[in-house]
Amino acid sequence: MRIGLYGGSFDPVHLGHVLVAQAAHEEMNLDRIFFIPAARSPFKPDRQLSPDAIRLQMLRLALAGRTYCEVDPQELSRGGVSYTIDTVKDYAKRFAGAELFYLIGADHVAQLPKWRDATQLAAMVTFLVIPRPGEASAPAAPPFRARSLHGFPIGLSASQIRERVRQNLPVDLLVGSEVAESIRHNALYLS
Repeated sequence: MRIGLYGGSFDPVHLGHVLVAQAAHEEMNLDRIFFIPAARSPFKPDRQLSPDAIRLQMLRLALAGRTYCEVDPQELSRGGVSYTIDTVKDYAKRFAGAELFYLIGADHVAQLPKWRDATQLAAMVTFLVIPRPGEASAPAAPPFRARSLHGFPIGLSASQIRERVRQNLPVDLLVGSEVAESIRHNALYLS
């Protein structure tokens, strides 16, 4: 079995995230992709996130009908700072013998050696690097194994979407109508 792990704040989940999962599924023949929302990033410890239940709801709405995608709330349940190594160890135990892949933005590749238990993490997963339009991705330093996805490079970020909401601009085409409605209903990103 080939399993993709996709961590992040997903605040909000958007079309770029969904397209990345589709590219990973198609290009790497992944059987399942788990979206794993972080409780708190070790690299952005002061960032205030939307409530966990709302981020989970938006992920479920965005991924509805994509049978190869699942939402895993384990990092939210653990609470505190979310470390990828803890999640990867859990998957290695739950899916013994599976080949694990971790999806990562090209802008994060240079930071991999700074991740907790980096050497152990490098031995457990192959990183699937998500390209950014117009940016060359740096190769992963040994001992990290990485493959670049061709995918659907799209210049879209959650921070851009939050800013559009603050400016009362439409986001429906960027996040999907169901997620946009959840953002409006829960009055997210207004301040």
